[in-house]
Amino acid sequence: MNLKLTFLTLFIAVLFASCSHLYEPALYHQDIAYQPKPASFDTVKTANYVSGGFYANSNTHYNDFLTSGQLNLSRGHVFNNFNLAYGAFGVLGNYQNDVPNNHTAPNYFKDKFFGAVGGRLSANAYVTSGRVDIRFIGVEMAYSHEFGSYADFRQNLNKLPGYFVDPRTDLYTVGLTSEVYFHNIDDAGFQHGLRLFLGSTLGYDKLNTTYYYNKNNKVQGSINGIFPKVSYFIKVKNFFGTVEAGENFFIRFGYKF
Repeated sequence: MNLKLTFLTLFIAVLFASCSHLYEPALYHQDIAYQPKPASFDTVKTANYVSGGFYANSNTHYNDFLTSGQLNLSRGHVFNNFNLAYGAFGVLGNYQNDVPNNHTAPNYFKDKFFGAVGGRLSANAYVTSGRVDIRFIGVEMAYSHEFGSYADFRQNLNKLPGYFVDPRTDLYTVGLTSEVYFHNIDDAGFQHGLRLFLGSTLGYDKLNTTYYYNKNNKVQGSINGIFPKVSYFIKVKNFFGTVEAGENFFIRFGYKF
């Protein structure tokens, strides 16, 4: 009797360990990024921005590790009490898989390539107080399409039972922002921005009706996609940098022209 109970316990533990590994899109919760815009105190009201950056993050359950490089090109405008920015981006990266050393398992691999292309839109209302623009309400949107061997792997693994996979390669993310943007005393060319984003990836997520539904309840499945992100932006003359943190770490540098 004790032997049967032991084997049953071990079987359940192995089953849970193999099935609790989540495979999500490489850019899940990573597609939103800070988009620079001219401020009310800038003499130029329309500007272009080009930047390159480095991403590092894990998946939702910290099983795996992702690194990638990103190239961004955007255009920003400032109007009376309104900002607008839009642009395109490209991503190339590597997905490192943390699985047991079972080379025959369908989910076994060491690392796989992923890439993505997409576009972003950002808009906000603001009021000015002295040397500060208070961008009190804003909307951020992003679309991305993923390609590469990691995307192919998820498509194939999704056909097998016993694995939790989000096979999507197209992501649509939208959220709200609030930002304080200001310049140094006596130097309007030295600028800072601190922004908070809260949003979600839209569309059907298979994990909501499998992993999250079974693990917790319907409510958890409906809200697990909501995520925050904090961004710090600095600009000196025409050079700028951004540091972002949330479920990932992102740093980039660029030039305004």
